[in-house]
Amino acid sequence: MGAMAFRADGTLWGHPKGLFVLFLTEMWERFSYYGMRSLLVYYMVKHLMFSQSAASQIYGLYTGLVYLTPFLGGALADRVIGRRKAVIIGAIVMAAGHFMMAFESLFIGALIFLVIGNGFFKPNISTQVGELYTVGDSRRDSAFSIFYVGINLGAFFSPLICGTLGEVYGWHYGFSAAGTGMILGLIVYLFGKKWLGFDSHDGYKIFKQHSVESLPGDEKQRLWVLLAVGLVTAAFWAAYEQQGNTIALWADAYTERRVMGMQIPASWFQSLNPAFIFVLTPMVTSFWSWRSRKGKEPAAISKMAFGCFLLGLGFLVMAPAAIFYSVGGTPVGMSWLITFNLLVTLGELYLSPVGLSLVTKLSPTRMVSMIMGAWFLSSFFGNYGAGFLGQYWEKMAKENFFLMIAMIAFMACFFMLLIRVWMKRISKLNIQTY
Repeated sequence: MGAMAFRADGTLWGHPKGLFVLFLTEMWERFSYYGMRSLLVYYMVKHLMFSQSAASQIYGLYTGLVYLTPFLGGALADRVIGRRKAVIIGAIVMAAGHFMMAFESLFIGALIFLVIGNGFFKPNISTQVGELYTVGDSRRDSAFSIFYVGINLGAFFSPLICGTLGEVYGWHYGFSAAGTGMILGLIVYLFGKKWLGFDSHDGYKIFKQHSVESLPGDEKQRLWVLLAVGLVTAAFWAAYEQQGNTIALWADAYTERRVMGMQIPASWFQSLNPAFIFVLTPMVTSFWSWRSRKGKEPAAISKMAFGCFLLGLGFLVMAPAAIFYSVGGTPVGMSWLITFNLLVTLGELYLSPVGLSLVTKLSPTRMVSMIMGAWFLSSFFGNYGAGFLGQYWEKMAKENFFLMIAMIAFMACFFMLLIRVWMKRISKLNIQTY
């Protein structure tokens, strides 16, 4: 971010400077989250000696609750404390939770701290991205794609750093590194908040004057659309979040991990997804821009449906890998996991940042943090569903397990397309815009 990149109109590379403050803050927060997540299942199974089924349930409950509390944190920010204070509180509580993970006796308490802190942090950092742009600003979608790269930049380095420290040198080193990342994110946010614009301190009075019952008909219709899309998105996350659960176990026990005579840590495979994000994001956004210039860019919900389809293809690829393992009885090549991650990442790019942008477009401005928090409920149900589905990992043939997850993703694609048809029939919204 050299000085030459700053323009006279107060932007950086064509976007408000505040976007890059939020980019770096979120990057460090995701570094801490994914660093801890890359170790969680291994820590429970190998160190705390939990059964795989119990570890899967705890993993699903934790990663699910991480996306439940943002609804409450978003509502508190809208009504009482404002978005900036919510982010600061969340960062402090999460940092404490990560450092607590270094002590076995504080395991459950640490998870509780992480869940609560995330509830304050997550919805209020995302909505501040949308607030940097006026209504109708064409840069908004690309801003969320840039922001999403920040998320995955942290997610890329965290398994390599936290995962290696935890698996090789000791669990407490990995968890402490995650806590340090969260503190760095807080420092960036505090120093850069002058570029974030207005913060809502009077949200409660505004919210009381505009309850859901008093919303105009078009705004209610938009919320119904978000609800329907969110329900289907939950199925996407139930399949996608196998990456940190059963796919992590596959990488550890069923994948040949020796490269030039060195056994690489299994947690490193969790860096494949964010690495592909870096490579594929410019390609995907350029493709959308090219289609837009021709007037053929798909609507948001069509993109999200295609994302679900790609996710299903990813798990479909893993089925023959499981068959080869069952026949040969020896770990299979890592090319299967690489292909899996390529397809899953493409699916994620077509769904996740598009969904975040859709929320800021369709939500009433006065309650956008709460609606963003409600949007993350889809991730709550999806992550909890991922833990529930993960219990079948030891009960089913691995190829059948992968086929089951693929079918869930394909069904999500089908229902997303149904929502698109429903919107065309009943909605007065500009369907091509949304």
